[in-house]
Amino acid sequence: IYGVKTRKWDFVKSAENGALAVCVLLIIATIALLHSLINLDFSLKYVALNTSTDLATIYRVTSLWAGQAGSILLWCLVLSIYTAVVVFQSRKKDRQLMPYVLSTLSAVSIFFIFIIAFVESPFEQLPFIPKEGRGLNPILQNAYMAIHPLTLYIGYVGVTVPFAFGMGALLSGKLGDEWIRYSRKWALFAWTFLGIGLLLGARWAYLELGWGGYWAWDPVENAAFMPWLAATAFIHSVMIQEKKGMLKKWNMALIILTFFLAIFGTFITRSGIISS
Repeated sequence: IYGVKTRKWDFVKSAENGALAVCVLLIIATIALLHSLINLDFSLKYVALNTSTDLATIYRVTSLWAGQAGSILLWCLVLSIYTAVVVFQSRKKDRQLMPYVLSTLSAVSIFFIFIIAFVESPFEQLPFIPKEGRGLNPILQNAYMAIHPLTLYIGYVGVTVPFAFGMGALLSGKLGDEWIRYSRKWALFAWTFLGIGLLLGARWAYLELGWGGYWAWDPVENAAFMPWLAATAFIHSVMIQEKKGMLKKWNMALIILTFFLAIFGTFITRSGIISS
């Protein structure tokens, strides 16, 4: 922000390099946790709570997103990869808009990284090393649960990118169609994966819970359905703005709502406020 305000582009370049460094560090952190899960390092509280010696390797990997700390680490990792891609794609694009986009993405990253660093660390160590872990919840030991949360998170987190372009447009005052053009493909990508994640989750709930069919989902699955609806409206609405120059305020409101519902869905899923 300082770089774009003062036109000292070295500061913007430094911020871009910082975003890439965060991505690399989060990849290292995720690999480290995966290594501990696969090799059953019970000195880590997260490993002891989510794995056991009788668990197949695929479900040891799945346990990365089975608990709160691991799933938030995954959230951070996916967002950092998105941010890195945005940096690589947009370095030579709109120099007035993109620094604000990166600032928004970084602000969201800071919030979630703060949680895994100081509130809910996946690397918290136990004062003793148990001989056996608690294991993975039996209903999570399903092939669909190995891919459903991952696809859902790619969609959830992907919503942050078009939201960041919207915030960049607001902060920079560039409220034309530029941010729409940049963000539409990102919105489609996130919407697609969110839809796939919902379908996989519906199948899993049907097989494991059998609550009267695909639509009798558990509350967490329904929470993920809300941002999909708002994103669907946004994707259709931006076409009207591009073709006729209408619904500019409505599009901005829709992308903010979509992001809010994605964050709210994550909160519902991981806070325990609603029993899954």
